[in-house]
Amino acid sequence: MAINAASAPGLYIVELPSNAHTIQAAPKSIAVFVGYTHPFKTRHFNVAVEVDSFTEYERQFGGLYASGVVDAHVAYSINEFFLSGGVQAYVVGLEPSYWDQNGNNLGKVAQSAATTTVGGITFTARELTDLIPLRVTIDNINAGKADITIAYGPSIETYRGINLTPGDPNYIEARIGVPTKEVSALVTVSPAGAYAFQKTSNQALISTAPAGVATTFSEADFSSVFDADSSLDKLDIFNLLLIPGVTDNNICSAALAFAERKHAFVVLDPPAQAAADDSAGLTPMQTLIELVPKSPNGSIYFPYLRTIDPLTAMPVELPPSGFVAGKIAEMDQIGPWMAAAGLGTVIATTTGVVGRGRMTEARLGKLNQLGVNCLRTLPGIGTVIWGARTLVANNPSFQQWRYSSVRRTALFIEQSLLMSLTWAVFRALLPARHSVCYVTGRRQPMTIGRMEFATSWWLFVH
Repeated sequence: MAINAASAPGLYIVELPSNAHTIQAAPKSIAVFVGYTHPFKTRHFNVAVEVDSFTEYERQFGGLYASGVVDAHVAYSINEFFLSGGVQAYVVGLEPSYWDQNGNNLGKVAQSAATTTVGGITFTARELTDLIPLRVTIDNINAGKADITIAYGPSIETYRGINLTPGDPNYIEARIGVPTKEVSALVTVSPAGAYAFQKTSNQALISTAPAGVATTFSEADFSSVFDADSSLDKLDIFNLLLIPGVTDNNICSAALAFAERKHAFVVLDPPAQAAADDSAGLTPMQTLIELVPKSPNGSIYFPYLRTIDPLTAMPVELPPSGFVAGKIAEMDQIGPWMAAAGLGTVIATTTGVVGRGRMTEARLGKLNQLGVNCLRTLPGIGTVIWGARTLVANNPSFQQWRYSSVRRTALFIEQSLLMSLTWAVFRALLPARHSVCYVTGRRQPMTIGRMEFATSWWLFVH
């Protein structure tokens, strides 16, 4: 006969399921990039699009491009972000337009694509051609067929046996593509009267900007991104916000205010021509930092970094934010309380800091006190991040937020609480003034006070 052990005197252990609500850790290193993207290949402008690799970025936004007219920093920065350790990002691509000196819009950049007509074929570029020429070659014309080669920097496309017979698999529109159905990554074609082949070699596609163009950069393009109810505002959570290469005070201020509202952290870039000192006649960073908007939810890194341009195989200077954000994301695999600075932050994809950014130990110490996080190229080691301070590091009123790792840890806790305590929103109000919940990793309970306001609770962490 079976005997119930619990019927005998003694001590017994019974495991009961817990109904306690745990605090789950929020994501730590989701980055957001805001800025101009490829004017001809971006699928959706002004929409926050998630990308988890640079290959996905190329599919959604067209990848890298070189131009002296349209800012290209977002593409290069997100490439460096993933190369330096980043794993997840959102991109808000902005469509560039031409503006005159009075702020009048002269039309979209995409409406002034480079073109050339060869025989009866008009080729329209899908790339910006002001720095890197795009060239077309038509040869081997025989029996109504021809070979067409399109070259743009290191990219070369060759189409052999092209004909002018509609419906044929080798029909020029089917093989190369038209404006309404792109196939080639470099050009589209359209008839110039009637299609006809004409031999040509390396004929360049030329773009013509509208008369009176002063710039393609506009503060108005950025302002709506940080508005309430924007696509970016509707993201539940992100941690890092970047506006690569942008130093406009109004835009930086709007980005910092938006980050404060979203419990996120901004990584800012210095002015491109900022120097470590005034020895070369340039404005020193020590002077320029006074003009940067201040917030505990942001840091600035200096100077620009050198690397090799994948499009031209030539040296290029890039803003540091993309490199730094990648290293922050890599360090966040441990936790946001780890400062992304020191010898563990070697940036492998740079050839060093720009010459005007090299500095002495004394100069570095002064900039560090002012809240400028410097990057240094150390012999035998490489380029490393040598600072982890916020923009308010020099303000005695914000000393608790002097260090970016401390501030980001607080933001991480805030985001974790907001994400995990939604179950309490419509709970009946209890007579007790305080409730107690346990946070994973803490041995002591965390007391959370509450204040009734309509159907919402304001939570204060003590």
